[in-house]
Amino acid sequence: NEVANKTRRRWILLLGVLLLLAAGYTKQLAAFSVIAVFAWLFIRQPRRAVVWGIGFGLAAAGIFVLLNLATDGEWWRNVIAANINRYNLDQTIGLYRLWFSLHGLLIVPAALLVIYELYFDRLSIYSIWFVVAIGVGAASGQWGAGDSYFATAIAAMCILSGIFAARTLRGEWTFPANYLSRALIFPLRRLASVLVGAGAIAIPVIYLLYGAAVFHMPTEGALFGDLARVLNLRPNTDYAFYDSAGRIAGGYADIGHFTTQADIDAGWQIVEQVRNADGEVMSEDAGFSLMAGRQPVGNPTQLLNLWMNGLLDSSALIDMINAREFGLIIFRGQLYPVDVLQAIDANYERYEIIEMNGFDYLLLRPRQP
Repeated sequence: NEVANKTRRRWILLLGVLLLLAAGYTKQLAAFSVIAVFAWLFIRQPRRAVVWGIGFGLAAAGIFVLLNLATDGEWWRNVIAANINRYNLDQTIGLYRLWFSLHGLLIVPAALLVIYELYFDRLSIYSIWFVVAIGVGAASGQWGAGDSYFATAIAAMCILSGIFAARTLRGEWTFPANYLSRALIFPLRRLASVLVGAGAIAIPVIYLLYGAAVFHMPTEGALFGDLARVLNLRPNTDYAFYDSAGRIAGGYADIGHFTTQADIDAGWQIVEQVRNADGEVMSEDAGFSLMAGRQPVGNPTQLLNLWMNGLLDSSALIDMINAREFGLIIFRGQLYPVDVLQAIDANYERYEIIEMNGFDYLLLRPRQP
């Protein structure tokens, strides 16, 4: 009820709901942000949460049904059913460890603010969002998932830690009398000015240390090579790149390194092979086919998702492979269904390996009769 004008308040609510709806159909993980928003609204205004929640649910369900009908069921098959993949608990635990090792310096103040609101204030939308977003990380152990499942938690963490820092520097903490404040807070009142002064020193230090904790940069190239030598940084990835995360868990993306001229030359070399190939080309990375002006064939990881869930009939693709209709097949991670890989192995042979961007690209041609 912060917006006094009822009409304006309803329009703002409608805009918020529409943005949540758009977010949910842009990225599936946004559904958890929707849960957080309506949970917060239910705590504040139960009736409003129920009314708007029903409207939101009907709109979301209606769009879902229309998409499924328009695609003859392929929406459900490819977006929902195909993404119920095998689960690796070790990967989940490893990614939680990685998340805390990188962001722990800001996770702690964010968590303290959540606890403060729970016991001495009222829960803000950011606190509920943060808690729900941490739970999203539990899904990061699925095949195909990874560290991106923590992106929402990191965003909420940044907001909460910033609020915590601002309140500390301004001395704006208030503690209503209850059993916790009487036991833990009131005895420290005489030290309030000292604690504010300590916070003025500690908070900048915390953010500087956080910057070091998440530091990453190339270790070669103009400026970066000299800076790496000054900082005594050495590559700890497969590239000329330093990443403070190291390698704790699977599902972590190594990104940020520079593309070298050798990588660029290798890429064009592969494109030229695609252009000159007789017949169709099946490339695990579609970019080569697109640059060569050819139509990409298949989406390997999605085909594998479907196959692992028993939702793919590979026979048409296997028939093309057995007939050796592909003049060239390009592998990077060989993330195709097993029966497709078996057909390729029986009908194609490797004739060249081209290294690009840290990966070995395997070029295969039809076996000679």
